[in-house]
Amino acid sequence: MTEPEAVPASMTVEELRARLTEDPSSVFVLDVREPHERAYCCLAGSVHIPMREVAQRWPELPRDRPVVVYCHTGGRSALVCGFLRSKGIPAVNLLGGIDDWSARIDPSLPRY
Repeated sequence: MTEPEAVPASMTVEELRARLTEDPSSVFVLDVREPHERAYCCLAGSVHIPMREVAQRWPELPRDRPVVVYCHTGGRSALVCGFLRSKGIPAVNLLGGIDDWSARIDPSLPRY
């Protein structure tokens, strides 16, 4: 079990790319955007739990590795991270969200 205090509160898209490149199973990537946003684009391998469902579904999340949470630009995911950390989940906010990922890592993902 990884304690929330043992993981950083946030990470950049470059840091996430490095983690995914080194060992994709070392992090759990959680998309908290709305279904219509996810239909537009998403990070490959991410799990979708819309923000409004997190309060009921948080027990589904792993505790043995960081849960990197993302939304469009990082605001909603920051709120979700605070909630998850209060429940003992090692949540990490992806700074800039999928918009930053598209701008700095994978320009093939549409920006909205």
